[in-house]
Amino acid sequence: MIAELIDKQDTFEIVRDKIAEILVTESANQVVLATIAGKQNPEDWAFDVFVVRSNAWERFIDDPENPTPIVHVWYETSTFDRSASDVVKNQKSDSSFNIDVYGYGETRFDANSQTPGDKEAILETQRVIKLIRNILMSAEYTYLGLRGTVWGRWPESIHMFQPEINDQVSQNISGGRIRFDVSFSETSPQIPGVDLEYVSACVERTEDGQVVLTADYDYTA
Repeated sequence: MIAELIDKQDTFEIVRDKIAEILVTESANQVVLATIAGKQNPEDWAFDVFVVRSNAWERFIDDPENPTPIVHVWYETSTFDRSASDVVKNQKSDSSFNIDVYGYGETRFDANSQTPGDKEAILETQRVIKLIRNILMSAEYTYLGLRGTVWGRWPESIHMFQPEINDQVSQNISGGRIRFDVSFSETSPQIPGVDLEYVSACVERTEDGQVVLTADYDYTA
């Protein structure tokens, strides 16, 4: 039986949380940089990040006064590469994480025109997708800050979608998904090591060319 309690995070959990951590940190940093750069609205670089939350976009309904874009990070699937793994400890995993982005838009009117809410929501979503792709694929995060654990990362695909509320498409909320692939190793419990008994040996050659082996070790009959 396994001698130790399995009380650890698997690597896919660590990577999922690390992606969210990077996005939270860099969003705040971008707001600061936008402020320093004198941008008219630094909050354009802000977004809220959630991990493993069902229907994160419902915040737009519960709190319509907060239009900050929403980002939801969740783990989807893993496949294991036998050729790069071993049967004892390490299993190389190629895993996919979904980064869902939700933007909110209000229909706006002025004296001469109307800006539809659905258009504003789509543009908001695509703007945040741009920020996320640039953050995660920047040189600073080649290994997502987990060098030695993560082998590599790649944005596999991006696609847009329309969230549904009560089986009806929302006109004021738009969604987009970045499918983000990360390769890393998973580990498993090992058999505790056994102390070895060391033997000290000396190999010598006599004058007539005979090879002599002298060993020093404890022996109990």
